[in-house]
Amino acid sequence: MGFIFSVLVNRLFLKFSKNLGIRNIDDQVIRWKTTSKPAFGGIALYIVFLLVLTIYPIFFPNNNYSFDLKLIGIVCATTLGFLAGLTDDAYNTNPLLKSIAQAACALILIFTGTYIQLFDTMWINYALTFLWIVGMMNSINMLDNMDAITTVSSIFALISMLVIIVFGKTYDVYFIIAIGLIASLLGFLFFNWYPSKMYMGDTGSQFLGVLLAALSIVFLWNYSMPYETNISRQFLLPLLAFLVPISDTTTVVINRLAKKQSPFVGGRDHTTHHLSYLGLTEPQIAFIVSGIGLISCLLILMSLSINPWNHLFTILLLTYAIAVFLSLYLITKKTQPKNSDEHDSKQE
Repeated sequence: MGFIFSVLVNRLFLKFSKNLGIRNIDDQVIRWKTTSKPAFGGIALYIVFLLVLTIYPIFFPNNNYSFDLKLIGIVCATTLGFLAGLTDDAYNTNPLLKSIAQAACALILIFTGTYIQLFDTMWINYALTFLWIVGMMNSINMLDNMDAITTVSSIFALISMLVIIVFGKTYDVYFIIAIGLIASLLGFLFFNWYPSKMYMGDTGSQFLGVLLAALSIVFLWNYSMPYETNISRQFLLPLLAFLVPISDTTTVVINRLAKKQSPFVGGRDHTTHHLSYLGLTEPQIAFIVSGIGLISCLLILMSLSINPWNHLFTILLLTYAIAVFLSLYLITKKTQPKNSDEHDSKQE
């Protein structure tokens, strides 16, 4: 139902709101394509999210559903992320305001009970949670630079969470939220696949970033086997699930700091761009991202069957993650940016 609703809402926006959400300011700096397109795909994602929360108690009346403090915090944080992104899409707000909104989202989640629980020292847990949430909101936003990339990357991250949910048989409201989000992303992918008809915009990437961060804390960071004392698995699960966004953001930060440039502005120096400079088309790049996501999902599934955990599996999974990162990073050292207009004409 989420898929159908997402398709219908996005099609409705395309038909009746051609000028809504089109971002013209610095568009050629932020987007891979120079062509302005509607950037309201995130609105449908948020609507489906609210719809899931509304219909869940209707279809699952016996699941003791209630808006506890943690769920209220997730709703408030995602709503703030959505509104901050919507404001930025409409008015191109100051980056400082976006950073304040991201920090507020992180604090809301922490103070309402959604935080990483790895260490006995709480301030370390809170600090790690803050960095993860703000970092994920920025990473998802930065990755939204080419058709379908953020969408497929997010879908496979959510599938990895579903693997853990099914393995642990924890079918609660967060499971339904994850299912609804996958369905709405698939509906949006119908319009976001190359050649895209719309972008998700900051409205979508900020909402998606905070919700993915929250769900990953619930299902990935805080996952543990009974009587397990080795926390290596809890670090590896989110690393594998978000391997592409983490690798891309890390690569951009390293390269820009080496050139004494700001890592917090748009540009055409992301790993996806450099894959295009190699001669790959946008659909091919999306398939590569999907392939990495699929392999990560399979590795996560494999890791759940390993009990007790030992350092050999830590080394094997870490080797895979490092290999993916180094491959993407080294590609950025082998290729040089090209004129985007030439690229556009070549692809089309």
